[in-house]
Amino acid sequence: MKRIHSHEKEQFKKLFRQDRVDRFEDRHRILEVFLQTENHITHSGLMQLLEADGYRLEPDFVAETLKLMCHFGFAQANRFENGELRYEHRHLGQHHDHMICTKCRKIFEFEDDALENRQRQIASANGFHILQHKMEMYGICAACLADRDQKMPLVSAKPGETLVITGFTGGSSARMRLMTMGLRIGDVIEVITNDSAGQVVVAINYHRYAVGRGLAQKVQVEPVNAAGGDSTAAEAG
Repeated sequence: MKRIHSHEKEQFKKLFRQDRVDRFEDRHRILEVFLQTENHITHSGLMQLLEADGYRLEPDFVAETLKLMCHFGFAQANRFENGELRYEHRHLGQHHDHMICTKCRKIFEFEDDALENRQRQIASANGFHILQHKMEMYGICAACLADRDQKMPLVSAKPGETLVITGFTGGSSARMRLMTMGLRIGDVIEVITNDSAGQVVVAINYHRYAVGRGLAQKVQVEPVNAAGGDSTAAEAG
């Protein structure tokens, strides 16, 4: 990796000087600090690293340098799940994809040659020429899963999860309201939307239900595998 970074710095010098980019030394310091971290870093995160190394540079100048680094292929910008723009190293001839934990927000990189080959085969079979591609998988990492209770209220579920309704709390009134809506114990549900502010939208057997956050707090759920459920679990209700 050190050899790759040394090569990147030499390329940086050549291209930036060739293009007569101003304040070259300051921009080179930004590259050096950027290469020292393996994280997917935000603009503000890079500013903090620069300050920790004793460099006090204007935020707009750092942002402009990051854009130039992306333009010349030293960095790559990603906006995972429409979040804050993050930058990572872009090493020529290398490709990786990402897994993003929706709970702790950690980003994991992975490479899979078989997956890459399969994508090329699919493109070729459809007469499609790939120019570039990326894969982002969203879920819950092993560490977060280990810390998480299997049983939880629906309001704590993440979009994309498939869960089984295991019970209702809040008394007969809340139970009746939920059952009148069409929710039953044993139903397998897919969480479509849960933005921590509005309704929780779920799907059951091709039907969508919007549940207020108060009621969603009273619906107890757990992962399908943990409940021993499958696609027939909905018939149990």
